[in-house]
Amino acid sequence: MSKWTSTQRHVALATFSSWTLDAFDFFILVFVLSDLANNFHASVTDVSLSIMLTLAVRPIGALIFGRLAEKYGRRPVLMANIVLFSIFELLTAWSPSLEAFMVLRVIYGVAMGGIWGVASALAMESVPERSRGFMSGIFQAGYPAGYLLASIIFGVAYSFVGWRGMFVIGALPILLLPYIYFKVPESPAWLAAQTRNEKVALWPIIKQHWKVCVFMVLLMTCFNFFSHGTQDMYPTFLKVQHQFDAHTVSIIAICYNIAAILGGIIFGSLSEKIGRKKAIMLAAILALPVLPLWAFSSGSMMIGVGAFLMQFMVQGAWGVIPSYLNELVPAGVRAILPSFVYQTGNLLASVNGPLQSDIAAHHGGNYGLAMALVAGTVAVLIAILVNFGKETRGMHMTADK
Repeated sequence: MSKWTSTQRHVALATFSSWTLDAFDFFILVFVLSDLANNFHASVTDVSLSIMLTLAVRPIGALIFGRLAEKYGRRPVLMANIVLFSIFELLTAWSPSLEAFMVLRVIYGVAMGGIWGVASALAMESVPERSRGFMSGIFQAGYPAGYLLASIIFGVAYSFVGWRGMFVIGALPILLLPYIYFKVPESPAWLAAQTRNEKVALWPIIKQHWKVCVFMVLLMTCFNFFSHGTQDMYPTFLKVQHQFDAHTVSIIAICYNIAAILGGIIFGSLSEKIGRKKAIMLAAILALPVLPLWAFSSGSMMIGVGAFLMQFMVQGAWGVIPSYLNELVPAGVRAILPSFVYQTGNLLASVNGPLQSDIAAHHGGNYGLAMALVAGTVAVLIAILVNFGKETRGMHMTADK
């Protein structure tokens, strides 16, 4: 790995933390689905629609904040984005009804939609070129790190603060602002483009590279089914199907999110040696033999081992994505296009929560079967799609001409 300056380390920490805290806010919801259902006198399937709505509107946030980041810079837009999603997470705590809760989650989803693209562009454009795969794994590891943080907070604080208090704690990301303001500079690639007075229009780029854009949307749809299909209903699977208490659910979630962080970093780094495509395909294919242990075993120990291995592979594949998507698109649209295709994939995969709940409901509450059907299918599709994609390892990015 190339030697990093102190500034590059600050950028890495800030962008990783931004994505971690954004994911933390999102995953608070998956731990309290059954509590929300009881509070609002609704079914888990009804409440899981809030996950779908949050994911469905994220492309809107990607477009809004991505376009602002191309115009005004990555750093100020990232800071504004953090303020907004923190505020709407806080407001969620005072939802008086399920309808109001749904509306607030929609607005939160728009704010959440901007973070990944802006933060990943800032990270990928700032770190040394030969470290991009490693940074990709680190950055994407922020997602399971946020889930891990939510798991810990749920295990420690839930019994004292309840579901509303969990969303109050979700306003903590706003504390990241002073660090970004004082320690994180603007992207050197963005500054260079401003010096050259470069203006790149999004829609002409999409028309010119429409095949790549379609490929990325299809790939990210499968990837979002892969992650959300193995994560969003898992705490409900543990609580409802296996009757585990909050402490056991928290311990299992902590373990599989540690695995997810390790997987992202290891496969992201591996992609610098064997290529982006091979690293993604390897992780996706290795998830298949883990399915029976992950979804159909019994006892907290065996289920925990299955969950550990599954998330190591799922987030291992994901660890390559920040670098892969940013390398597939030209300079001038990196804050908007990778995020837009990523969040469009989220939109198309946003039916996962209700879909899995419905499958489980029609099979005697078997959430394991529902999750296995989704995860197994998309793992195969990811391997097939990536096989036909372009290899991008070694692409020059930080000082595009």
